[in-house]
Amino acid sequence: MRQHVSIALVIAAISAVAAGAGCQQPWQHLQSPDAAAVARRWMNPPPEYGPEPYYGLNGPVSVAQVERDLDTLHTLGFRAVTVQAGFNMPFAYLSPQYFAFFRNFVEEAKRRGMRVWIVDDAGYPSGFAGGKFTTDQPALRMQALEVAEKFTAVAGEHVHRSNLPPAVVSAAAVDESGNALPLPLQAGTLDWTAPAGNWTVLLVDHEFRTSPTRSDTNPRRVKDTEQSLEDYMDPAATRQYLEFTHEQYRKYVGDEFGKTILGFRGDEPDYSIAGLPWTPKFFVRFREIKGYDVQPFVALFAQTPSRRDPGVSIHLTPEQLRIRGDYYDVFSRMFAAGFFAPQGEWCAAHHLEYQVHLNHEEMEMALTHSEGSFFRDMRWVQVPGIDAIWHQIWPDTISDYPRLASSAAHVNGRPRAFTESFAAYRPAPDVETARYILNEQFVRGVNLVEMMYFPATSGGPRPAPSYMGQPGFSDLTAYVRRMSYIMSMGRPDATVALYLPSMSMWLGSEKSDVQFVSAERLLSERQVDFDVVDEDALAGTLTALPGAFATRSGNRYRTVILPEPLVLSAQIETRLKAFAHSGGKVLFLGGAPAWIADRTMRNARPAAPGEFAWASVVQAQLPPTPTPPAEPPANPPAPQTVPDEVLAALQSAVIAPVIALDTPDAALRVIKRRWRDADVYLFFNEGAYPVRRKVTLLAAGRIVESWDVQAGSVTPVPAARKDGHPVVDLSLDPYTTRLIVVR
Repeated sequence: MRQHVSIALVIAAISAVAAGAGCQQPWQHLQSPDAAAVARRWMNPPPEYGPEPYYGLNGPVSVAQVERDLDTLHTLGFRAVTVQAGFNMPFAYLSPQYFAFFRNFVEEAKRRGMRVWIVDDAGYPSGFAGGKFTTDQPALRMQALEVAEKFTAVAGEHVHRSNLPPAVVSAAAVDESGNALPLPLQAGTLDWTAPAGNWTVLLVDHEFRTSPTRSDTNPRRVKDTEQSLEDYMDPAATRQYLEFTHEQYRKYVGDEFGKTILGFRGDEPDYSIAGLPWTPKFFVRFREIKGYDVQPFVALFAQTPSRRDPGVSIHLTPEQLRIRGDYYDVFSRMFAAGFFAPQGEWCAAHHLEYQVHLNHEEMEMALTHSEGSFFRDMRWVQVPGIDAIWHQIWPDTISDYPRLASSAAHVNGRPRAFTESFAAYRPAPDVETARYILNEQFVRGVNLVEMMYFPATSGGPRPAPSYMGQPGFSDLTAYVRRMSYIMSMGRPDATVALYLPSMSMWLGSEKSDVQFVSAERLLSERQVDFDVVDEDALAGTLTALPGAFATRSGNRYRTVILPEPLVLSAQIETRLKAFAHSGGKVLFLGGAPAWIADRTMRNARPAAPGEFAWASVVQAQLPPTPTPPAEPPANPPAPQTVPDEVLAALQSAVIAPVIALDTPDAALRVIKRRWRDADVYLFFNEGAYPVRRKVTLLAAGRIVESWDVQAGSVTPVPAARKDGHPVVDLSLDPYTTRLIVVR
């Protein structure tokens, strides 16, 4: 009881500080209502809790058309809308005529009591300002390092190349066995004598190169590189981006910021480019962070093989691999500070929120090279997000990645995490499948829903098979409104932290990625409510308490699980060791780290035998989780096969579970939140068969209620008692949810 009261006081203090800032609205900070307060509002929640359709201003849009579409959307149950400037509008994007029209759009939304999120560009990825970086600010465009020239040298040959172009920044030589050497460049001159063997010399330059952009100002309506993205790592480029876009919206509709207009919505900023992400200040910043010069080494890992040119086979030494890891570490810091931080700070200063999702969040190995670090980017974002497209989430697939967004919110004290759902689904979902896709995200902590896609030129929702035009869709939006509101109230209550080993992935450790995804499944199938945390969280963002790490949302981790990290920072090791000695549990799955890094990974030291004696180390590995199929599977996947050694270690490590089942059930999922006077459990049966289980709710309350989110009703639930906790009969049909409140 003392802990329950102290946590409530922490949340109350957080909320008081947020409210005391004077500019935050209730939905912008953590709230700690009691159950009675939630019950008064959940039937008709405030519009700020969504859901919202993604609405495209395509074609010859007019105010009359907007009026009609907003009326249709309101009838379908939407109380907010995400709006993007579209193709073939009768006025130029970002022109005074566009903003005059947009002012009318905002006024029409306001008249209907609706809220507005503004898509920050005329398409995606965010950051090209409708083509203005290409036409108006070409010096601030995205850049990359790439192998620009290759030539051969034989043993004893002296290579002298003077007056190299200023863009050439690095050189390397690779022999026939793939062994690589960095070569010295001095004042634009390469002087080198080849040792024994036959060598290929690689010269690397920096050049303007952009991820493809799908711009609705592109007359060809294709995704290409004609309209360049900004240099994401340069804060000056992002300030220019804000001037092109956000500041113009402030000029024309700024009086509705924080009222009708909730914030800006970004989409998939990343480096989907050949070569290495680069910015002119990169080498200077690298030296500031790491203390050594990386420039001579970048030629070792800058080439991009292609079908036409397979490149040169390079075998990096362990030290060179760790240097590459340092490169991506610095890249991730500069991307977060250069692009996400200025936007999050700008939105906060103007009473708004910034919501964005990255590219391929479900593919962390790819993400670490195109975005650097999911959590570093999201640390600046008020509403972190993910997207659900294609068949990443579908009945009988395994998709735990939505926890990335909710975990970023939990760790950083944000009340909400969002999803962009249903884009490019093949086949398109019907209403019930859409409900499944959203429930799978709700039970992983997502609590703000954006639904694709409602084009203005359609005259209303598309006919079937579009789920928006099907019977029952308004029931779904009512369900989503209530669920979003309920699951935004209070604070999360996860007590287990699962470490995302990004450092190891920067080193190219695919094993770390496989074990991380499999560990997500392990915890989900055993009803362990958990958050995902990164290096920065374990190194300092989380507050160290006796036997616990506390998030900025107020939940406390009593267990930290680390899936096969190849490398661990010395700072994290020190904090985990103190955490374990004070009563917390640390579990390494798949073995302990091989390297301990301090300032740099380059100079990491080998871990000593027995160095992690204070933790539980399990050598057994988890089987890989199947990759989501391109089409919906015909049969449900079998539960994960887990070595007995892992199950025993997990049972010992999780010292503060949220529920206990009478018998295991791999299809049942659960997440827990805490209100001021109640514990809130959301259960979801992901399986195609019924769940019938006795569940011990590890909560202190005595009054147990079932809140029917669709019907909007509250009914008592008979409960026995076991060790002071309520025990209930849980009955769930396939693909259904149940919300249980213990008061």
